[in-house]
Amino acid sequence: MSNATADRNRSVTDRRHAGVWQAVLLLAGSCMPVLGSVLITPVLPQLSEHFADVPGAEVLVPMIVAIPALLIAIFAPFAGQIVDRLGRKWLLIGAMIAYALVGTAPVWLSGLPEILFSRVLVGLCEAAIMTVCTTLIVDYFHEERQRNKYLGLQTVTTTLAATAFIVLGGALGVGGWHTPFWVYAVSIVIAIPMIFSLWEPTSVEAGDTPDEAGAKVKIPWRRIGVPLLVTLFGGFTFYVLLIETSYLIVGTGIDASDTATIGIVAAGSSLITAIGGLTFARLAKLTPGRLLPLAFGLQGLGLILIWVIPGLPGIVIGAIFASFGSGLLLPSLLTWVVATTLFEDRGRVTGWWTSAFFLGQFLTPILIGVLTAGVGRLNIAVGIVGIAAALLAVVVGLSLRRSAHTHASVQR
Repeated sequence: MSNATADRNRSVTDRRHAGVWQAVLLLAGSCMPVLGSVLITPVLPQLSEHFADVPGAEVLVPMIVAIPALLIAIFAPFAGQIVDRLGRKWLLIGAMIAYALVGTAPVWLSGLPEILFSRVLVGLCEAAIMTVCTTLIVDYFHEERQRNKYLGLQTVTTTLAATAFIVLGGALGVGGWHTPFWVYAVSIVIAIPMIFSLWEPTSVEAGDTPDEAGAKVKIPWRRIGVPLLVTLFGGFTFYVLLIETSYLIVGTGIDASDTATIGIVAAGSSLITAIGGLTFARLAKLTPGRLLPLAFGLQGLGLILIWVIPGLPGIVIGAIFASFGSGLLLPSLLTWVVATTLFEDRGRVTGWWTSAFFLGQFLTPILIGVLTAGVGRLNIAVGIVGIAAALLAVVVGLSLRRSAHTHASVQR
């Protein structure tokens, strides 16, 4: 890189420095895919009753929540390609505006196939939004302590928003299952200030050295392959309670139309997840070899408690442990996979991470449905997932510690 180019990059960096306002906008944008996941969960039992006569409704209705996750899983890597090749800002703005239009479409739709198609479009928008917001957080806040702070706050913000969205969805659901879909219009409110406050970062602004800036790099598959598989399972365990809590509660005898009660219990679980994410900011100095086993272990414990403790108390107690583990898990996975990437491949790696995580979300109702059919009861299926999470905690912990010891020996 020439001295003139380096001076120009330094000059640009001096003029453009991300602060709290940019963080607020990116964190708010990150809430949109979460909104798509949880807003309508309190009315899923209503939707199941409304479409009971539709063939396959017992699988198709949960897909209203899960299909956007599948589309994120499929298209996030392509969004990552676009991010790296064409830029970040305007892809994000366009996706936010489109999200409001297709997200509110079920307000006017009455058929299950049409609603499912609108959710496909929601997933396309969410793939772009999640990939770009996460990429820009790492771009704008590249100093390690600051970056870990905002990645942790991303979990806190999204789960606090999930708490609010669940309560709001439950409250609006009293007026019918159509009503909660109006909330998707909030993305327009966030997109407008993004136009004026965000910018397209350069590689030097994003923290790369002059030698690294502009480097043509391949996706480091050998480094991220196993972490992506762990992320896939983490996406599955993360969304078990988000998607299934309402059904677990109804299974205790609470009426499906009691969306206020369902919303309060689900929101409490989401709030605990936010507390876990907030704790990550304080624990970020710990290695993934410690944080990831802790997160999966807490998830496993909570899900097993839901199995072994009967009734609503078991759901509440188990959700406390599992949700706190989920709050630690999401930023731990994200930091493990994405934080050390270069500017030139950051969008692609973020896209693949997003794909793995949301593929896990999409598989959640399918795998839980298969497990429930096999064992006969939902809470038993949830307990089996808890056992798997506990086992993975042990495997990941041993593997990462062995890798750390091997790396230390090579350095010596």
